[in-house]
Amino acid sequence: MRKLIFGMNVTLDGYIAATGVDIGWSGPPSDELFQWWLDRERAIDLTLYGRRLWETMSSYWPTGDEQPGATAAEIEFARNWRDTPKVVFSSTIGEVGWNSRLVTGDAVAEITRLKAGDGGPMGIGGATLAAAAMRAGLIDEYALATYPVLVGGGTPFFTALDSWVNLNLVETRTFPGGVVLTRYETRR
Repeated sequence: MRKLIFGMNVTLDGYIAATGVDIGWSGPPSDELFQWWLDRERAIDLTLYGRRLWETMSSYWPTGDEQPGATAAEIEFARNWRDTPKVVFSSTIGEVGWNSRLVTGDAVAEITRLKAGDGGPMGIGGATLAAAAMRAGLIDEYALATYPVLVGGGTPFFTALDSWVNLNLVETRTFPGGVVLTRYETRR
């Protein structure tokens, strides 16, 4: 069975985007944090995207390695992003590119099917998609890069759940700018 990992930058009060889908609170990550995300992405065999995060990522990373001033890590991230297989869940997008396929049906059923298959870890991103997987008990690991900022509202990292989910802390790390990484595995 494949492992499903949900990781994103998050505010101290638990939001991945402020009201109005504003992610300006995170600013550019430190080189160390960007390298951590790159290493994580290289370990992922398949990435699952909701529509909004797909649109954000696909608007930049297909040519991120060609941008003026791109760092070595950004160049590697862009190449890895293009090469990694992706599944995009949306009922409003007509087509996807860059080593991706589109799923317009039941996201939870498809994620369950993918988890049951062979292969390495899968990453999941996008608040709505991750919330559906969270409610279905499909997420095996949570990675939060918590920024020292309070935004007071917006898109939460965690969704409302019907029952508790017990977790084991597997990593903590502090990055420049006061960003604290915490990783938790679901206790099964």
